[in-house]
Amino acid sequence: MKTYWNTTNGLTKLEEWQPNCWIQVTCPTEEDQRELEKRFSIPDYFMSDVSDTDERARYEYDDGWMLIILRIPYVKEIRSRTPYTTVPLGIIHKRDVTITVCYYETNMMIDFVSFQQKRGEGFTDYVDMTFRLFLSSSVWYLKRLKQISSLIDKAKRNLDHEINNESLIGLSRLQDSLTYFITSIRGNENLLAKLKFKLQVDELDADLIEDVNIEMSQARETTNIYSDILESTMDTYSSIINNNMNTVMRTLTSVSILMMFPTLIASLFGMNLINGMENNPVGFPVAMLISVVVSVAIWWLFRHKRLI
Repeated sequence: MKTYWNTTNGLTKLEEWQPNCWIQVTCPTEEDQRELEKRFSIPDYFMSDVSDTDERARYEYDDGWMLIILRIPYVKEIRSRTPYTTVPLGIIHKRDVTITVCYYETNMMIDFVSFQQKRGEGFTDYVDMTFRLFLSSSVWYLKRLKQISSLIDKAKRNLDHEINNESLIGLSRLQDSLTYFITSIRGNENLLAKLKFKLQVDELDADLIEDVNIEMSQARETTNIYSDILESTMDTYSSIINNNMNTVMRTLTSVSILMMFPTLIASLFGMNLINGMENNPVGFPVAMLISVVVSVAIWWLFRHKRLI
């Protein structure tokens, strides 16, 4: 889907392309990709690089064209293996052509357009738009991190009542999401540091870059904190599980030992040998009494040693 935006006085939709407008491309089809490459003579590998979900944050020049790939947060289905991940957002520019390409429909881009329309000022140039996309991605990283924190607290509350596989698997998936986040944020920070010297930055852009740096640093530090908390939580519950297992095994072993003595006494008196109790009418009660006394004595010893 392609949308043409006039960026001079706020964001207003255009029916067709005009010089210096912003072309927003979301979830492009092969036909959209061929049309863009043919109409604007975009290097063919630019679009394929943006479509690669594992593409790192970077920039590249080719035949006057500039490609900037920014990693932005993306939410999959809740039951996905990694519900929170990152996807590439491509910014393609040459002279009066500015195109953003994302092969996923993200809340960040929807919010970015809505916010700029409310702001009503538009963009001074593609450099201003690029850094505002950096700022928006940092803000959305923080929003997603708050959601992850809420899910971590929910899982911990469930585990406090009952340690189950579902909650532990959920925490493991969130740990994967945080790994994606911290890797992408660091890549964006490195990319921003390079673009400050590659793009024509004016005084307003410099102030904007400072804001982006602050938001990115906060997002990175928050991700590290949540990752450390989650890792500590997983280690704690792993220790609890091992401790519970040891307790169960100790109890089962103690019960087995307790059951062994009555069995031993019954075996001794039940052997086909002369033991003086063959014809005694109280032989069975005596054997039972000995079994009970020995079992109670062993049980008391185990309780005293806190083995049960």
